[in-house]
Amino acid sequence: MNTATDTPAAPAERRLHPWSWLFVLLQQLRQFVVPLVALVVFGRRGPSDMADWAPLMGVAALVGISVLQYFTYRYRIGSSGITIRNGLLQRTWREIPFARIHNVALHQTLLHRIFGVAEVRLEAAGGRRPEAQMRVLGLADALALEQLVRHRGGGTAGTPAPAAAQAQDEVLLALPPAEVVRLGLVSNRGMIVVAAGLGAVAQMLPDQMAAGWVTYLLEEVLDELLGQARRMRLGWAGTAAAALVLFSLAVAALRLLSVALALAQYFGFRLTGDRRRLTVERGLFARLRSSVAPRRIQAWYLQETLLHRLLGRRSLRIDTAVGGREDDPRKLRDLAPIATPATCDALVGRLLPGVAWPPPRWQGLPPGTAWRLFAGDLPWTLLVAAVLAWQFGAWGLLALLWLPWAAYAAWRQAGYMGYAVDARLVAVRGGWWSRWWRFAEIDKLQGLRLTRSPVDRWLGTASLWLDTAGAGGMSPPLRIRFLPEAQARALYRQLGRTLAARRLRW
Repeated sequence: MNTATDTPAAPAERRLHPWSWLFVLLQQLRQFVVPLVALVVFGRRGPSDMADWAPLMGVAALVGISVLQYFTYRYRIGSSGITIRNGLLQRTWREIPFARIHNVALHQTLLHRIFGVAEVRLEAAGGRRPEAQMRVLGLADALALEQLVRHRGGGTAGTPAPAAAQAQDEVLLALPPAEVVRLGLVSNRGMIVVAAGLGAVAQMLPDQMAAGWVTYLLEEVLDELLGQARRMRLGWAGTAAAALVLFSLAVAALRLLSVALALAQYFGFRLTGDRRRLTVERGLFARLRSSVAPRRIQAWYLQETLLHRLLGRRSLRIDTAVGGREDDPRKLRDLAPIATPATCDALVGRLLPGVAWPPPRWQGLPPGTAWRLFAGDLPWTLLVAAVLAWQFGAWGLLALLWLPWAAYAAWRQAGYMGYAVDARLVAVRGGWWSRWWRFAEIDKLQGLRLTRSPVDRWLGTASLWLDTAGAGGMSPPLRIRFLPEAQARALYRQLGRTLAARRLRW
């Protein structure tokens, strides 16, 4: 008779996918490609110089490091978290509780999709780097790990994750190709890519060479265009019309580039979720799958540019407390890259149950707000007009024609700006040509700041800043501007008492 006490076996350690060393090698080659190219191009010194073998030796070393990482990297899935062990001579162990994982990101490039694998990133709050980066897992294992984190991160550790959890997720938003095309039309991705390309060329080339090339191209293009205009005898009106046509063609080309980029990044966009976790999947060639728990959402951002309004659309983004770079495309930011206003409002209402959105009543700002906004444009306009007048004479004073438009825009913005505060939510809206809404649950606020500039002290006003986790550096900030000092201090005390009586939820 066996009297030994039965104890549950410890979870077995697992390895990465057998092809993981290849993807680690490719990642390292991207980092060392410039030194390797330099060795190939400039390394030759003689017929028997060792520099001829240096690139091959470097690649062999990188292959050895990649294979070694595959054999020394292990992970174990326990009842409450994931344990990761790596290293040969200096070994490290890292314990990541499921409850601390804020985001699970699955990334697939075209090569990943060919091999049927995915890169997995586990991210927690506040860190600049992910808690774990598994490069790479089989796609089935990656999806299973994501579902496990989804299930056990919701406080149900120790129970098996349901096999059909993926199928039970409700589709909250799906973008057909026509909507993705609209997203490309309202975005400026084409201009951003062109500007980034020009900046990269300027960084790679010496300053004088880059400036010389730009000057040469501009002179050649202008000379050719002006020569064609003179040969065709278009006159000033015809030349202006031709210039307008060329400008329109350039704008159209940038919009087509924006549409192509939007299709590459957001094709097949699907937002699914349940009460535990939201998941976004998107991408045409490279597929990105990222998820976050709804309770991790810290603040919300609704945007509506002029092109959005012409198409009857808006964009809905979120701020989370997940660490990493702010511009990291793998972070879950876009809940609705483009959707109708009703769809965006319905998503907010679904994910913030019990919160009144949109607020039934907005508080306007004082009448002098328009002058404050206009005063911000006035010095810069006068400075630009003075510089142009110094360079071009009286014609430079035409820049002063901007002032009536600036005054009108300030008046329209001041009429739209406002804020709303209730027992659950604080919201701010602004803009005019391009409108926006920033809002957050009061229980997600981490701090309050009341600031007064010299102009505020002169006019008896103040601004109230509301800080949340994960929203640092985001534009526009969550703040209420140009309030009368007494009103700002009263609101500051009211929110301060509320924060002191409640528990921070993040």
